[in-house]
Amino acid sequence: MRDAVGVIGGLGPAATAYFMERVIDFTEADCDQAHINMLIFNHCTIGDRTAYISGASDKDPLPLMIEDAHELAAQGCRFIVIPCNTAHYFYEDIQSAVDIPVVNIVRETLRYAACAAKAPLCIGIMATDGTIMTQSYQKAAEETGCSWVTASPEMQAKLMHIIYDGIKAGRPVSLAEFEEVADHLRSKGATCLILGCTELSVLKHDLQLPDEDVIDSIDVLALETVRRSGKPMTAAALNVKGVNCR
Repeated sequence: MRDAVGVIGGLGPAATAYFMERVIDFTEADCDQAHINMLIFNHCTIGDRTAYISGASDKDPLPLMIEDAHELAAQGCRFIVIPCNTAHYFYEDIQSAVDIPVVNIVRETLRYAACAAKAPLCIGIMATDGTIMTQSYQKAAEETGCSWVTASPEMQAKLMHIIYDGIKAGRPVSLAEFEEVADHLRSKGATCLILGCTELSVLKHDLQLPDEDVIDSIDVLALETVRRSGKPMTAAALNVKGVNCR
């Protein structure tokens, strides 16, 4: 499929489905043919990224992600997106394996957050243990000139419970559970909460979470997908914080 967007998906599958939904939501189109061609590998059997990073598993997810990147490039995709923040620990290896751009969800999310900020920005990072351990957002924040805070071990454990035992397991998560962690980060000085795990983006949609101080990494990736595809954006897209700074 020439000139399509390549998607290394399935990390997890609900997040990939929601990413595609947001791309559709953000693309101004009056017929099927006006939408963006996407070639999606819903590769659910790729090893868990956090488990590998933390040493809990020896199943390295990188070889399969590189294999998918090669195939997407061979199919003529214009660029590749990966709707999984933790997978971006492997970003440099994946990008160096192909000659087409791989969009970096972490860097783009921080760029949008910094652009949307009305005051000195301190991000509260809501992400998996793997993303926190690898300091993907911490490093990107420092590169952008932002300060950052992460959850205490107790609150981080509660966030992992929400992600793995709730969203990934298909079980309900309450607004109170999410807000407990969110309020904890705000109490530590966060002026903006980064949904740095794409499962949390699904939760935001399901619970209709307020987004006054939230930057959603799935929304950012979907917006960048539409922008880089050269398609016009919907009103919903233009209302996302930071989009007018790009």
